Amino acid sequence: MNVRRAFKTSGPSDGRAFTLIELLVVVSIIAIIASLVLPALARAKERAQASFCLNNTKQLAVAWMLYADDHNGLLAYNLGQSTRTAAISVPATASGPTMADNWVNNVLDWELSPDNTNASAVVRSGLGPFAGKSAALYRCPSDRVVSDLQRSAGWSGRVRSYSMNAMIGDAGNFTHTGVNINNPGYVQFFKASSIPHPSDIFVFLDEHPDSIDDGYFLDSESDPPKWTDLPASYHDGAASFAFADGHSQLHRWHNASTKQPARAYGIAGSLPMPITDGLDDFTWVLSRMSTERSPAGYPSYNPPGPPPAWD
Repeated sequence: MNVRRAFKTSGPSDGRAFTLIELLVVVSIIAIIASLVLPALARAKERAQASFCLNNTKQLAVAWMLYADDHNGLLAYNLGQSTRTAAISVPATASGPTMADNWVNNVLDWELSPDNTNASAVVRSGLGPFAGKSAALYRCPSDRVVSDLQRSAGWSGRVRSYSMNAMIGDAGNFTHTGVNINNPGYVQFFKASSIPHPSDIFVFLDEHPDSIDDGYFLDSESDPPKWTDLPASYHDGAASFAFADGHSQLHRWHNASTKQPARAYGIAGSLPMPITDGLDDFTWVLSRMSTERSPAGYPSYNPPGPPPAWD
């Protein structure tokens, strides 16, 4: 007679299954761990993006210096487009630099203009050959701002996040007399050798996506002073700056009004923006934009001094 051996399968009666209470405890522990880890991961990602942004501005500054070396010390063209100067009458020239000669060849907006996505035009511009024709250098990794129209067209970002200081380089008709008609009280630097203290004058910075067109940020002659464009604050309330000596740094803004949310059509209607909560940020940028012109027309130098405690 064959004897069939009985096998017993394990089940809840063995006491080996998780109870509902145990499952809830495990889920709670996982949730606690996630709440601790995810913010740290987000901060690490943000620090990495800030490092990439800082490196981008540094590489652009290197390209800017290489351009000057290759052009007998003359700085790259800086032909910003500004609605603030549209009504100013300046002499037309029969021939002169075009946006294709500019340090970068585009003007950004929130429409479906090819300038917003044409990376090939960016790298074919003045600095392109000296920046390894790398379009990625012109865009901050934290800048993913697009308009609703652009998002509906499938866009995930625009090609440029950085602007050049308007007081650096030949601005075409705006500087045809040797003085920038938008900032006549300050020196326009046309040659690298004309910058008295390169470590104190910035060349590039990341700009707020809703004002990025040129490098005119300040209206120092208005009362009260106003922002005419606004720097960005992607990196925990800070912006990347590259200076004429080649070094880059993150500068953290102090005034709340400077740290506007990065979104389409967020501040354009408010510009020029009167400053009502302190001039710390405004003064910091102004002192590193250029030097005041002396009465004789020669540059005078006012060192910006040490960075404030929150920098």
